[in-house]
Amino acid sequence: MTESTWSDRLLGGFRKTSDRLSDNLAGVVGTAKLDDATLDEVEDALIVSDLGPAAAARIRDRLAEKRFGLSITERELKEAVAEEIAAILRPVAVPLEVTAFPRPQVILVIGVNGSGKTTTIAKLGHWLQEDDYGVMLAAGDTFRAAAIGQLKVWADRIGAPIVTGPERGDPASVVFDAVKTATDTGIDALVVDTAGRLQNKRELMDELAKIRKVLGRLNPEAPHDVVLVLDATNGQNALSQIEIFKEVAGVTGLIMTKLDGTARGGVLVAAAEQYGLPIHAIGVGEQLDDLRPFDPDLVARVIAGVA
Repeated sequence: MTESTWSDRLLGGFRKTSDRLSDNLAGVVGTAKLDDATLDEVEDALIVSDLGPAAAARIRDRLAEKRFGLSITERELKEAVAEEIAAILRPVAVPLEVTAFPRPQVILVIGVNGSGKTTTIAKLGHWLQEDDYGVMLAAGDTFRAAAIGQLKVWADRIGAPIVTGPERGDPASVVFDAVKTATDTGIDALVVDTAGRLQNKRELMDELAKIRKVLGRLNPEAPHDVVLVLDATNGQNALSQIEIFKEVAGVTGLIMTKLDGTARGGVLVAAAEQYGLPIHAIGVGEQLDDLRPFDPDLVARVIAGVA
């Protein structure tokens, strides 16, 4: 996919988010000077656009520092907001890179059921293949009836080998077999699906601890990445998922999906400001190449409606 096509996809994907922010900012400014009352309105507009209180307060403070007492047009306000959003996003825009030696790089993918986790695993595998890495998938979510079959279908689609076990079997044994096979065959990256149950945190924590223990026997450095898949349509609820999964799984990075189906894309900014975790990629569609590392400056301008 060309950069211009991806930019177009981003523009379309974030349209609902940028329209919402534009609507909320419209009328805040006119010929008025940027005083405390106007800044309060700007801050409120950012909060109701799902950027979160911390990011909204930071942007308000930066606008006050740079523009207080000056007249500002709506376009200038959006440009200023875009610059401050970019400043929040730049430090967390970290692509997922395959650097493990010895191979494979083990990437555990976690997330609640319905977050787009299984589809994201396939897209991530496809993206790594495009960079000429050998990819293997492991069906470690053995408790959800459709999960193994769904991942098999995706593995076939991207032409990646897959390691599976029996339904309701032991996820740790699937992961053990997968790491052993990937090591023996010289695979670069092993992407592991894991259960998405949050109803019983202790059960999930125990399961992930067991997987980590098994991994440690074969490769002390593994897992190299623990990637949390978040559904942007959940808005601020996605932040509580980060909180829980950080606690139970030691999340090292995020992937945000379904940004094309929501006006709540501002949650990307809230997550960056509140947690500072690397955001490896964003998804804006159902196609295999709809998952990409994001350009923080472009995304900031798209969200603010000035791209």
